[in-house]
Amino acid sequence: MAKLRLLFVHQNFPGQFKHLAPWLVSQGHEVIGMGDAENLKSRNAAWTFPVVGYTARPAQQGAGHHYLRSFEAAIRRGQDVTRACLELRGKGYSPDLIIGHPAWGELLFVRDVFPRARLVSYFEFFYRAEGGDVGFDPEYPSSLDTVFKLRIRNSTQLHALSESDAGISPTQWQRSSYPAREQSRIRVIHEGLDTDVVRADPAASLRLADGRVLTREDQVVTYVSRQLEPYRGFHVFMRALPELQRRLPRAIFVLVGADGVSYGAPPPAPHQCYREMLLAEVGTHLDTARVYFTGRIAYPDYLRLLQLSRLHIYFTYPFVLSWSMLEA
Repeated sequence: MAKLRLLFVHQNFPGQFKHLAPWLVSQGHEVIGMGDAENLKSRNAAWTFPVVGYTARPAQQGAGHHYLRSFEAAIRRGQDVTRACLELRGKGYSPDLIIGHPAWGELLFVRDVFPRARLVSYFEFFYRAEGGDVGFDPEYPSSLDTVFKLRIRNSTQLHALSESDAGISPTQWQRSSYPAREQSRIRVIHEGLDTDVVRADPAASLRLADGRVLTREDQVVTYVSRQLEPYRGFHVFMRALPELQRRLPRAIFVLVGADGVSYGAPPPAPHQCYREMLLAEVGTHLDTARVYFTGRIAYPDYLRLLQLSRLHIYFTYPFVLSWSMLEA
């Protein structure tokens, strides 16, 4: 097999290429990763191949139409990636294949810098007015304004569909979100799980912030989400929690996730986060000594928590499937 030069581009590198990029290196190919320099700082990864950070400039607060704000941010990010690619090209680098995630605009101009490279885009999710996340939750109804914004939000992916030589989606359902005329160009290839790492361990234990040590002898119920927000059913879980505690009087409930918003809108004023909002609603009905909010935790601690869990509860809007669900 001929040796290839591959450039992976993802603002949160390695993102979905966590297993693929190192495997290609193990097969003798030359791999370079590229991501947002600020995001790379938190990875603390010992890469076996070069990883380049690009500097993402802050979005400009202009007077343009509010539908265009996300697209303008994508253009700026595309330009930031272009600067990093031009620097690589200036050192004599020319990839055979570029694999990247187009949603944030990173792939908008890479074809112009490396015109001979083949481009493969990771098509994760195409926003639509019906049949997906928008309008699914009656508590947070959509509007025509939301629908119009989605059309512009899809712009980066429409560019990628026109420029890419091929596309990949992780699941059949995610591919089905794309226009029917484009689906034949997108192959379903899931990124997979490393089952040497993500596996059962009867001896697992985890020390919580208050010093309590959990083992498999405990009745541990887990909920995991990047952010504690409605897209992953946090509001549904919290409202069910008093009844779950009543039915499971020995259970310890451990909720992993930050207080920000990855998807959708922030909570209504005066609440700063959905955790605060839901605790104000149901907190007086909870045995708080059996409820732990951990915030974000290190990946090894997260795996130990799943190894301890007797019951893992996962909710989602019709949207991208979380890795935590498959790993659990």
